[in-house]
Amino acid sequence: MQAERPDAPPAPIRPAATVLICRDSAAGPEVLMIQRHALSDVHGGSYVFPGGKVDPADARLDIDAHLDQPPERLHALLCEEDIDTATATAIHVAAVREIFEECGLLFARGLDAETLRQASALAADGVSFNGMLGRLGLRLDTRTLRPWSRWVTPLLSLSSPGKRFDTRFFIAKAPAGQEAQHDAHEAVHSAWLRPRAALESYWRGEIVLAAPQIMSLAHLGRFNSVDAMLADADSRPPCLVRPHTFEIEGMRATAYPGDERHPERIRVMPGPLRLVMRGKRLEPPDGFEGLWR
Repeated sequence: MQAERPDAPPAPIRPAATVLICRDSAAGPEVLMIQRHALSDVHGGSYVFPGGKVDPADARLDIDAHLDQPPERLHALLCEEDIDTATATAIHVAAVREIFEECGLLFARGLDAETLRQASALAADGVSFNGMLGRLGLRLDTRTLRPWSRWVTPLLSLSSPGKRFDTRFFIAKAPAGQEAQHDAHEAVHSAWLRPRAALESYWRGEIVLAAPQIMSLAHLGRFNSVDAMLADADSRPPCLVRPHTFEIEGMRATAYPGDERHPERIRVMPGPLRLVMRGKRLEPPDGFEGLWR
């Protein structure tokens, strides 16, 4: 991983949305992760949660016909005074659209198997997301999404240099009767993983994770059911995470709110307050178990 040059002009920050899609299993809650294509310009080869940039078309959705909640409600849920209602609405639309485009899951009201098949066929024929909703008369189910956290890429990122995002993470229960299928274009593999098992695979070098995924998995791994995760999301505003990067003992590191090297001194989420780059792996200073302290 390379860092941006300190003297380079700051990259523009792009709004984005991603979703932690979770389901219960006999062994505990699982979260859907997809592996980005190795040539992807953002987190190439890494395991990530489905999501992507907010597109201009997301703001052009006919909200009266296709939205299940008033835009003012969506704005209030994000707890962000620095954005307007239209932006908050577009972020929610982008979250649902990206899930559908990347893994074939469609969060829509009253959806049945035949309508889902038609939606997938229209998408395969190149019909836009908004166009598909219009043809099928579907209304998005944004109530399924709960705001979970907000991650703002630091100026000197430890991964994807030159790319900066203001990403809203949502959490949602996997829709009943639907099967996730990665698009085989941007995503080359998908898997339902228990959060701790995913981090163990990362620790063994079997998968690649970026810092937001590491920290989010450490957060999810503290719950014993999806309902407990959703209840937690409903009980608090989304965590605002603005990582701070620095060097220590010749290694690059990133600190989170509450760490002594971070300008924000109040902790906003569970898990380690710092990750250090040792070789090619980001890890807590005190090793794997530090993810759970």
